Amino acid sequence: MSEFKLTQLSHGGGCGCKIAPSVLQAILGDIKEKLPFPDLLVGTETSDDAAVYKLNKSQAVVATTDFFMPIVDDPFDFGRIAATNALSDIYAMGGTPIMALAIVGMPINVLPVEAIRGILDGGASVCKAAGIPLAGGHSIDSPEPIYGLVGIGVVHPDQLKKNSDAKDGDVLILGKGLGVGVLAQALKKGVLSEDGYRQLIDTTTRLNTVGSVLGGMTAVHALTDVTGFGLAGHLLEMCRGANLTAELLFDDIPLLSHALPLAREGYGPGAIDRNLASYGQDLDLGADMEPWQRRLLADAQTSGGLLAAVAPEAADEVLAAFQQAGFTQAAIIGHLRTGSPTVVVR
Repeated sequence: MSEFKLTQLSHGGGCGCKIAPSVLQAILGDIKEKLPFPDLLVGTETSDDAAVYKLNKSQAVVATTDFFMPIVDDPFDFGRIAATNALSDIYAMGGTPIMALAIVGMPINVLPVEAIRGILDGGASVCKAAGIPLAGGHSIDSPEPIYGLVGIGVVHPDQLKKNSDAKDGDVLILGKGLGVGVLAQALKKGVLSEDGYRQLIDTTTRLNTVGSVLGGMTAVHALTDVTGFGLAGHLLEMCRGANLTAELLFDDIPLLSHALPLAREGYGPGAIDRNLASYGQDLDLGADMEPWQRRLLADAQTSGGLLAAVAPEAADEVLAAFQQAGFTQAAIIGHLRTGSPTVVVR
């Protein structure tokens, strides 16, 4: 177990493995058109977090899949992070997970059986914490280690939270601090402290269960989770879906404390540059903003926080829901207004 490092067996890690937004758009092309199925409440048209299919007046099924290569070296921790990240998409629709299936690709001739079992045990522990069965899955012999889940959940159709239903005047609330990608690259470079590693594990294994609570709040108009495209990228998806402009104050955005000095030193995954190349033209950043600040806006978050668009009068209530669920860094980071789909940061 001590003779290998999971992060050295793959070319990328965590949600930093995601295909760049511009490349993904070129690949998908017309696939993102509205599909002719009236009970398909959410498909590919707005790049939302999961697909949602209406079963009846009071039930809809939420389905998603998410998997990636190792972001940490410890097998159990890798399994936990990947599973937490996958289930987040259910919570981001306002839903509640009911079961999961494992997606497993492992270099069988490289990794010892104990390591592979550790990854699966980590994922199973998160499913247990979420109160759902890990009911099956599929495995292949792969040149790089890959792990994740298919997540299945339920939501009342009236409580479904799309990423495209934000309204003019909504405030934006972010549930977790930014900097996961920065911490992960520092780990891979061998410069992350023990306290920094604990912070990385704490944030990436914290289930976004508050999403189920937010689903029942009518003042929460739109919801998404911040993952591989960074805060700016996923907020742009929200803005494009609702045809609104987002205005943020950088100083109001929560940051992971151990990531801040590392970000100032230039640490961060290659996904940052790919993200900025994909959507940088739709960002309006202050002239006095430092390069490290710009990069943090596009930092690939693995198992990041929920981003909610909320009616202003309910902001305190929503913040309280985050706090009660253990998200102590949750904060109002800006608001939405009428305008072209752009993210303005000052």
